Amino acid sequence: MAAVVDSLRAFFAPTTFVIDSENPGDVVARENLLDRAMGAGRRRKSSEKLRRGRVPAEGLALVARDADGHVIGTVRLWNVEAGVNREGQPVPALLLGPLAVDPAHEGKGIGGMLMRAAVQEAKNRGHGAVLLVGDAAYYERFGFFAQRAQHLVMPGPFERNRFLALELKEGWLDGAAGMLVASGRKLALPPLRRAA
Repeated sequence: MAAVVDSLRAFFAPTTFVIDSENPGDVVARENLLDRAMGAGRRRKSSEKLRRGRVPAEGLALVARDADGHVIGTVRLWNVEAGVNREGQPVPALLLGPLAVDPAHEGKGIGGMLMRAAVQEAKNRGHGAVLLVGDAAYYERFGFFAQRAQHLVMPGPFERNRFLALELKEGWLDGAAGMLVASGRKLALPPLRRAA
C-alpha cells in the first residue's frame, strides 16, 4: 500500500528535486540537514560507530537537490564486513545511513527516490547486500527484512526488529553471522603542521 501511495504522490506532485552525487561543497549543508532531521543524539547511534573516521563507499553518497541546487535530502552507504560466512571468511556488504530529508520537504517522495537510487547504484557497482537500522514498515517496501540479518549484530545497542538487510545478489548473506565491522577507506586527515 505504501508503494502505491508513493507512486501516486510522485505522479501528482511536480518534480522539484533531482538526485545527484554528493560533492565536497555539500558537507556543511548535509550536516545541518542531518542535525535538523535527526536531532542532537544522531552521533551516539551504533551505526555511527561504523561510519566514524571512514568515507562512504565509492559512488554511494547521494543527495537530493531542490530547483535552486540546495541539499534537501541525503543518503550514504558504507563498506562493512557483515560477519563471516561458514568458511570463516568476511562477508563484504554495505551499511546504509543515514537517510534524511529536510523536514520542510517531507512527504514529496524524496526519501523513496534516494533509497531507490542508492540501492540501484549499489547493485550497478556489484555489491552483494545492504544492511541498515530503521523502521521496518518503511524499509520493507524497498526489500529490506529483519530475517536476512538475524545472525548479525551491530557494535553497540540496537533494536533487533529494526536491523534489516536486502540482498542484491541472491544468497549473499546465507550463513553470514557475527558483528558488523567497518571496512571502508579511512578518512584522510590533513597533516599536522608544527609551529616553528
